[in-house]
Amino acid sequence: MYHHNRKIKRDYNKPFFHRRNHRTRLIFVTLMLLLIAAIPLFAFWQYDRLQLSALDALGYAPTATPFASDRASLGADFYRQGDIETAAFYFELAANQQPENISYLYEYGILLIELDRNDEAALLGERMMAIDPDDPRGYALKASAIAWLDPTEAIPVARQGIEIEGDRQFAPLHSALAIAFTRIGRYEEALREGDLAIRIDEMDANARRSIAYPLIFTGNYSEAIRQLERAVSINPSLTGPYFELASLYRNPVINRPEVALAIFEAILEIEPDNKRAWLRICETYAAVGLFQEAEPFCENAIDIDANYASAHRMNGQLRYSRRNYEGGIEEFTTCLVLYAEQETGQDYDSEAEIDFPNLDLGGLDIECLYLRGLAYYFLGQCDLAWEWLNTSLNHPAAQGPILDAILTGLENTTINCAGYQNRGLPTRVPPTPIPPTPIGGY
Repeated sequence: MYHHNRKIKRDYNKPFFHRRNHRTRLIFVTLMLLLIAAIPLFAFWQYDRLQLSALDALGYAPTATPFASDRASLGADFYRQGDIETAAFYFELAANQQPENISYLYEYGILLIELDRNDEAALLGERMMAIDPDDPRGYALKASAIAWLDPTEAIPVARQGIEIEGDRQFAPLHSALAIAFTRIGRYEEALREGDLAIRIDEMDANARRSIAYPLIFTGNYSEAIRQLERAVSINPSLTGPYFELASLYRNPVINRPEVALAIFEAILEIEPDNKRAWLRICETYAAVGLFQEAEPFCENAIDIDANYASAHRMNGQLRYSRRNYEGGIEEFTTCLVLYAEQETGQDYDSEAEIDFPNLDLGGLDIECLYLRGLAYYFLGQCDLAWEWLNTSLNHPAAQGPILDAILTGLENTTINCAGYQNRGLPTRVPPTPIPPTPIGGY
């Protein structure tokens, strides 16, 4: 067999068993060392994430913090369901996560007003005005928060917002003006602003409520009822318009207590533990002379909130009406102590610790004062009767039939009580005129 002889050509300048490319091997080794060093560094840097992944694999990972938008969405859902407190809780969380977000702050503020936390809402409105002076929502929130109690300050705040809004008309600014003008008796302007609020946003339930107030005070009850019914239909889970509507049906001019009771029962279907609805049912029965039927409803309100001063006041009235004067005095005393604790921020072990003459009595149910004085008179406790009737005389609500009852009680004391005969009747301090009562307060 023929073999072709091939010669191997060698370069004798290089060794036969030479080392291959030193540079490639050096690069490879260096990369490996860097990778080995990087692993613990990466683990240290991403320790929290790796730990969460490991815990998640085992089913023990903590729940991630929701986005502010998720919490706001939950708040909106609870608001639609009529759960104002829970809605406010979630909007507060959203606002705390994004403290510069005007939308979250505004929605939270509106809920604070619904919860009667108007002072907090007013401060929040001021904060919004400082964050963005060109956003009308801060002005609307503050004006809405103070419109009932300080209408003269609310009006210029709302007007500032209107100057800013320009073509972007914002219904809540005009709703706040409707309430504020109502409070100072400028009903034509109130009606005009309320009507404008509705035309700007027909689906704003608060705009419907705002125009109902001047309609009521100008005697147009049928239109006020229509507006409040529309507010209820816009958000049937929000209880505020129900109370206002029921108060209208309790009005002596309309005098439909059975309709008012049905509305209060509708509120309880939405919110079974609504203490104010239980109290209003109690008051409605009492107003038509059904005192025995009324009492369980007042007791329900007290069971829900033992510190509900107005429920103790009404329970006292029921006992007084049945000539249970001792029981009435007991409830009126509880009412007074609870009010004093709220007013001063202190807890009292006994009534004797309270300096009633120096308290601002304007926020206190006057029945807790003057009916207590009359109860003492009927029990023959003339000193206490004279003291409490004198105190009630200086309450700003001591007007009309209530003032007549107080003066009659004082006069009877001077006639029938030893030591008070021929004593001159006290002269009351001229009262500061009080504005109309908020409809929702009935």
